[in-house]
Amino acid sequence: MKIAIGCDHAGFPYKQAIIEQIEKLDAKVLDQGTHSLDSVDYPDFVHPVAELVETGKADFGVLICGSGNGVAMTANKHEDIRAALCWTPELSALARQHNNANVIAIPARFVEKSIAKKMVEIFMETEFEGGRHGRRVDKMKWSK
Repeated sequence: MKIAIGCDHAGFPYKQAIIEQIEKLDAKVLDQGTHSLDSVDYPDFVHPVAELVETGKADFGVLICGSGNGVAMTANKHEDIRAALCWTPELSALARQHNNANVIAIPARFVEKSIAKKMVEIFMETEFEGGRHGRRVDKMKWSK
């Protein structure tokens, strides 16, 4: 399994702990930055993660910023991305089970690092349930 990860300066303190968690689960990490606490623009790191997931070069994406909102909104601009903002392990599981989310967005300023690591683990290990949820996911793409 390959997991793309990206963050802004607010998410940077969490990124290494999450990378270690991913590697502990025998997955390869594709780190798209940032690599410091210096202020950056989160879209510069979100788009590469989303592209890796969209093209199948990564199985899932992990994005981290202060609120999680900016990275989720940016990732969701990509047609085949379903980024879910999660702040509890239960939401992480439901994002996979019911929404077939392929990117998890984590609000570093609102969840403890241990919870963030647990959410990523659950996200990676939870399967999409399909069935009625598949029908709903299929209706997510907008067409005029």
